[in-house]
Order: sequence, then structure tokens, then C-alpha cells
Amino acid sequence: MKTQQDAAIFLLRIALAFGFLSAVASRLNLWGTRSSGWKNFVRYTVETNSFLPQSWASSIAVLSTAAELSIGVMLLLGFQVKRTAWCASVLTLFFATAMSFSFGIKESLDYSVFVFSAGAFLLSTFPRYTWSLDQLLH
Repeated sequence: MKTQQDAAIFLLRIALAFGFLSAVASRLNLWGTRSSGWKNFVRYTVETNSFLPQSWASSIAVLSTAAELSIGVMLLLGFQVKRTAWCASVLTLFFATAMSFSFGIKESLDYSVFVFSAGAFLLSTFPRYTWSLDQLLH
């Protein structure tokens, strides 16, 4: 049973990591023609944060991309998993809330942003993380 739980925790951690890293890769045109690109991402940031001044969009785009890149790499490596997963949960909850406010709840539900946030929160609750840098350091 413990091995199955360890495997499930590992897969959750890796899936979340790749979710964050894929979003960043798309903004940086690393997915080729399937990428959203930076300009489109900044435009989407304006739309998603419609309740904030439009002039904040570039800063929000840079900060959120840096946070997502950091979270993705740290989860992938398994470093400070508990803290990183909690940060991932909060970041995606903010995103889900902004989406819901700006576009309505349906879009947040369709893109499973609340599920992503809940999965990250769940990951933050485990006492240990097998197959991680945290395990090697402790």
C-alpha cells in the first residue's frame, strides 16, 4: 500500500510540475506553432485581471511566469515540495478566482483550475516525498 501511495504522490508532483512548465514553455514559444506566445499571454493577462489597471499586466505576466517556472522546476526536482506545493495551490487559486471574476465560473471549471489548485494543496499535505531531492537531503 505504501508503494502505491508513494507512486501516486510522485505522479501528482510530476503532473503538476509539467503543467506549470508547459504553460511557461507556451508563452516562450517553445511549443512551436502550438505556443500561445508572450504577446498573447500578456493580452490574456489583461483580460483575466480585468478588475486591475491594464498597466499592471506586463508586471503580472512576468511575475506569474517567474513563479510558475520556479514552482515547476522545484516540483520536478522534488525540492521543498511541501512549501512549493502550497505556493502552487495559492497561485492557481488566485488564477481561478481572477478567471471566475473576469469570465464567469464556467471557464475556471472547464479548464480545471480549481482541480489543479486542489491537487497542489493535497500534495502539500503529505509528510514525506519519495523519489525527491527532499528525500535525499533528509
